[in-house]
Amino acid sequence: MNTLNRPDLSDIHQGDWVDRLLPGTWRPYTRLARLDRPVGIWLTLFPCWAALFQAAHGLPDIRQLAVFTLGALLMRSAGSTINDIADRKFDGHVERTRFRPLASRQIGVSQALAFLAIELALAASLLLFLTPYTRLVALCVLPLVFVYPLCKRFTHWPQAVLGAAFNWGMLMAWAEIAGHIPAGAVLMWAGAIAWQIGYDTVYAYVDVKDDRSLGLKSTAILFGRHGKLMISLFYALTVAAWSLGGWLSGMSLPYAFGMLVIAAHLVWQTWRIDLARPEVNYRLFLANILTGLLLAASAFMGTW
Repeated sequence: MNTLNRPDLSDIHQGDWVDRLLPGTWRPYTRLARLDRPVGIWLTLFPCWAALFQAAHGLPDIRQLAVFTLGALLMRSAGSTINDIADRKFDGHVERTRFRPLASRQIGVSQALAFLAIELALAASLLLFLTPYTRLVALCVLPLVFVYPLCKRFTHWPQAVLGAAFNWGMLMAWAEIAGHIPAGAVLMWAGAIAWQIGYDTVYAYVDVKDDRSLGLKSTAILFGRHGKLMISLFYALTVAAWSLGGWLSGMSLPYAFGMLVIAAHLVWQTWRIDLARPEVNYRLFLANILTGLLLAASAFMGTW
């Protein structure tokens, strides 16, 4: 507990498995890749799996599943590294991010850039296992990956850019398996963007005071006291887009049941939001791992 008698909001906890099990030279890079905080990996991976199930109308080839799983992990890690490089001068002044490797000067920018090059090289190597069309689709996401960390400086909508990039694997899955990207797939991707705007706004309320003091922008700052209403609107758009997108993708009745469960879960989340309690909002952000799992499970069951 800190001096204000509330939980410390830092997303890095001293003495965790990274500190206990890994050599000292490995620790900053493990944290830079967010391997100690894999929530973002799951939030990237589950929608991608859902798209793979829908495009294959069942289980995809094991090679495709492995390539897209590794791709989600590597691109999420690379995106986190880019973000920490861009935000290194801000992160030290934000309670949640003050212990990140660059902000706390555990490593320098040159070391982080070298690590980023390795991450991108590994991710690029996966393209060798994909079709030329999928490779082209994959390359189109790179501008979003690199521009996202700068968005909070000039727009209140960095969450929308992040959502588009985070969920790009959904479009790639259809490109790889079906050879084209149908309207249903685009709707599923749009629903994932709306979902990310919703849950990442919840997350942004954790940092809203620090962001204001630093002159940064976010949907949390834009929405202000109307946050619950706006988040509920984006969650409603999520369910609507996923429902229509699933119907256009030929999903069966179990998928519709899954959408009802997801809708109930998102209603519960919205009801629990307390804009004045960052620790509650952080837990609700984490609860979206279950939302992603429910989406993947619904997509798989919808192929029965």
